[in-house]
Amino acid sequence: MTGSVLFYVQHLLGIGHLRRALRIVDALARGGIRVTLVSGGEPLATQAYPSAERVVQLPPIKARDAGFKHLVDVAGRPVDDTLRETRRAALLAAFEVARPDAVLIEAFPFGRRAFRFELDPLIDAARSRRSRPLVLCSLRDIVVAPEEPKRRREIVDRVLADFDFVLVHGDPAFIALEASFSLAPEIADRLIYTGYVGDSDKPDGAEGALGTDEVLVSAGGGAVGGALLSTALESRRRGCLADLNWRLLAGPNLPETEFHALASRLPEGVIIERYRQEFPQMLRRCRVSVSQAGYNSILDILAARVAAVVVPFASERETEQSLRAEALAARGIVELVRDSELSPERLAGAIDRAIARRPGAIAIDTGGARRTATLIAGMMRSPTNAGTRAVENLCCSRLAI
Repeated sequence: MTGSVLFYVQHLLGIGHLRRALRIVDALARGGIRVTLVSGGEPLATQAYPSAERVVQLPPIKARDAGFKHLVDVAGRPVDDTLRETRRAALLAAFEVARPDAVLIEAFPFGRRAFRFELDPLIDAARSRRSRPLVLCSLRDIVVAPEEPKRRREIVDRVLADFDFVLVHGDPAFIALEASFSLAPEIADRLIYTGYVGDSDKPDGAEGALGTDEVLVSAGGGAVGGALLSTALESRRRGCLADLNWRLLAGPNLPETEFHALASRLPEGVIIERYRQEFPQMLRRCRVSVSQAGYNSILDILAARVAAVVVPFASERETEQSLRAEALAARGIVELVRDSELSPERLAGAIDRAIARRPGAIAIDTGGARRTATLIAGMMRSPTNAGTRAVENLCCSRLAI
């Protein structure tokens, strides 16, 4: 073993952040690094965490709705001081047991501001230890930056004061962090682009024909995918590709009431399921994909080189998926239907256009999981000037996909 990492991740609505974190955990473990994964969101019912040496599940906190303004516990009660104290104590105890060489924190300080009650003490504990671990941020390619200039300035100041590096899981040749966070140049010496954290290329399994020539409609984690699923179903009822089988993947977080409402009125030739482990392989075999534009969904679509329609989630201030989808649509990779314009007719038209032309190719670095593990391992071996050497040794392998 070459060191240990404590990785804190908090998902609030969907499961994209946790899926990306698990890919990084896998890569760290393959590199011989011990990982303590601390998860603060609802645990996944459909996936274990086999690569982590230790998993600490904090009492879950989630967003009450797509507005992200109100945080609740698993019973839907507002978060109170008792829950905060319980989580803070559990997180600090996990840090003491792990005695990590690096603390990797997902999103903060660019996001997860509501979790300062536990992240501030964690960072203080790391900074005060005699053998000080690295403090690193694990950051998605696009952030939802606060509107207030003062808040954006706070993020910069926090990075400069407390974080050794920010590992940006994206490719600046496609979308640079500055596109969503205008002050990124002020922390350029702390930014390291790892490439996108894509899934490993898996061969078709025993069910190699599953999904062949289907219309595959997926809602990611599903928490906010109900409108997309119901609109797709209505497009099918009105005759869109009615000669093909349609498969709706609702996601584990779609509310039961919505799932059963959809399942109770399926026309012949339409299947609805919660989840499919082999989803990336099914994408390669389907006729067309219809989905939102989350980080992981887009990477799966690009790897599959499939005809695709994306309907980015764009509730309130959420701009992340729209920015990613617009960049891909401008390059002819996907057909874009805006959330505010979604209708059965518009969706059917976009599906027809996606099928009529071959998706364009794009050179994008998808080696982010492996490269993140390599970077962290190098930093832990020799912390002095680690960032300079990391950047010098970073070799992005952009794939034309």
